[in-house]
Amino acid sequence: MNNLLLLLFCFIFGVLLRRFKRMPENAVQTLNSFNINISFPALTLLYIHQLKFSSDMLLVAAMAWLVFGLSFAFFWSVGRWLHLSRATTGALILVGGLGNTSFFGLPMVEAFYGKDALGTAIIADQVGSFFAFSVLGVTVAGVYSSGRPTLGEITKRILLFPPFMAMTVALFLITVAYPEWFVILMKRLGDTLAPLALVSVGLQLRLGHIAEHKRDMALGLVFKLIFAPLAIYLLYVQFLGAHGQAIQITLFEAAMPPMITAAIVASDHDLNPPLANLLVAMGLIISFITLGGWWWLLRGV
Repeated sequence: MNNLLLLLFCFIFGVLLRRFKRMPENAVQTLNSFNINISFPALTLLYIHQLKFSSDMLLVAAMAWLVFGLSFAFFWSVGRWLHLSRATTGALILVGGLGNTSFFGLPMVEAFYGKDALGTAIIADQVGSFFAFSVLGVTVAGVYSSGRPTLGEITKRILLFPPFMAMTVALFLITVAYPEWFVILMKRLGDTLAPLALVSVGLQLRLGHIAEHKRDMALGLVFKLIFAPLAIYLLYVQFLGAHGQAIQITLFEAAMPPMITAAIVASDHDLNPPLANLLVAMGLIISFITLGGWWWLLRGV
């Protein structure tokens, strides 16, 4: 509950700071840059290093990759059908295809399933969502950004993307024990991600943009909050016959609202920033209702 209140209040603070013009014009870019270059890499170095790899991770971790693949196929098709701009299509694929399985997802899993369920949730987040974001998400951002970058430029962006670099370092050091001072430092720096990200979203929120983007916002949220978890449910439960609490938690994480960091990267690549931030802000609000519904439906899985 404390984590959820933190997200809510930081989002409100961002809205109020914009309303009363208490932040400079470049505040959003500064906050996003701090998160991408410092906060997110710090969390990556900390949590990737703590992962314990095993065969039972596969189904849990695959969820995020499958959802992103569905997102690409769905929004690429819809974009061609509705003649959406490249920036809008890219924003929908990127933000609609990645869930907030960490800062929102972990507190929600703990609230609905208890602390014992967090191990599965961390696998879904770190091996699933984070890896998918670092590889597929950054690639889509590069492809759909202005200028149509070459394969070499996209590869360079991925390899030099600070969270991806941190993930690579963490994997190489996974058998090396971190000193206590380093763990504390990374945790303190990583703790800044969620508050700064929600302040940034609040600063960028324009309620007037809802009318302008209501169709695209509805497409993104219906896909992420309803269609994507339903597709994973049909695949995992109905087709593969998977059951148990780990599957319940995986499906619950599939129903999380759009990832905050995906919206930051979308904005950084000029992929329809108003739409990207609306997806995150409205998704957080609506998901309080939809997640309760998914929890109730998944009880018998």
